[in-house]
Amino acid sequence: MRAISSSRHDQLHPCYIYYIMVNIYYIETSIPSYYYETRTDIRVRAMQEWTKQWWHLPKPNGIIQTGLPAIIELLDAPHPKNENCLELIKDVTVLEYVDEIDDIVTTYIKHKIMPNEAMGDAAHLALASFYKCDFLVTWNCKHIANANKFEHIARMNSMLGLFNPKLVTPFQLLEEGE
Repeated sequence: MRAISSSRHDQLHPCYIYYIMVNIYYIETSIPSYYYETRTDIRVRAMQEWTKQWWHLPKPNGIIQTGLPAIIELLDAPHPKNENCLELIKDVTVLEYVDEIDDIVTTYIKHKIMPNEAMGDAAHLALASFYKCDFLVTWNCKHIANANKFEHIARMNSMLGLFNPKLVTPFQLLEEGE
C-alpha cells in the first residue's frame, strides 16, 4: 500500500496532512487474456469467472497498471481476442520500460529466477518490482505466482534493492476481499 497525501482544503482541516492508502496492482498478460478466454474446460472457465469478478470489484483506493510486455504479448494474440483484451485495458496506465528493467531481467535469468524462455515473465516481475507495485496479479503459476519461487524472488529483489510485490492470482484477491 502506498500513502498518498491530500491537501484538499474544501473538506479537510487545513492544519493536517491526510493520507489515503492506495494499492497498486500490476497486471500481466494473463489477466486480460483470461477475461476473454474461449476455452471451455471447467478449470479455465473458473479462472475466467474469478478474473471477471476481481476486475469488476470496486477498487476505490486501487490503481491498476501494466507494462509494455503485456501490450506486445496481447498484440500477438489471435484476432478478435487481442482487440478485446486491448480494449479492456485501454485506460490502464502502462509503466515506462526504462533501461534498468533490462538489467533486472538479465539478473533474474542469470540467477534462474526465470528461465530464458520466460523473458516476458521476467519483465513483468521486473516492472512490478522496480515500480513498487503492491501486487503482481497473474494466472502464471509456473513462473510468477509460484510459492516455490517466492523466497528466491524475495532474496534476489532484496539483493538488488527492489520492492517485493505480492505475487497473486485474482482468486486470492477475492479471498482477501480486495
